[in-house]
Amino acid sequence: MPELTHFDAAGRAQMVDVGDKDVTRRVAIARGSIRMLPETLGVIREGRVKKGDVIAIARIAAIQGAKRTADLIPLCHPLALTRVTVDFEFDDALPGVHCSAQVETIGRTGVEMEALTAVQIGLLTIYDMCKAVDRGMVMTEIGLTEKIGGKSGHWVAQS
Repeated sequence: MPELTHFDAAGRAQMVDVGDKDVTRRVAIARGSIRMLPETLGVIREGRVKKGDVIAIARIAAIQGAKRTADLIPLCHPLALTRVTVDFEFDDALPGVHCSAQVETIGRTGVEMEALTAVQIGLLTIYDMCKAVDRGMVMTEIGLTEKIGGKSGHWVAQS
């Protein structure tokens, strides 16, 4: 089993030293969903939420979340992101919305946390904007789906 790198020999929390790592292109893709009542999905799809365009605002929030990850997660390195894309997909069968985020940088450490944060913040924004209609929404299946770059190379989640 791999060693936990966020702890020193004495068991104290530490920020991982990435100074000797190679600078490479790093990409991470994460995905998650929010389940809701069919009526809530309809309200979002039809643009009838009084607070505004739910998906447009959730996309901006997700991008902002990726950019602010190091402010939210104490041991994350602040990174200069080169690209963040966020997509949303309506799903009548769920019913709900799927969110996927792709985050990229050229650097010494990966952007998995930034992609996961983007998805979470995007879904939380949907919840916030629609909670007056449906407080029972549930965020689910949030996880990393793919990672490219760095020492460990290319990784894809097993379905």
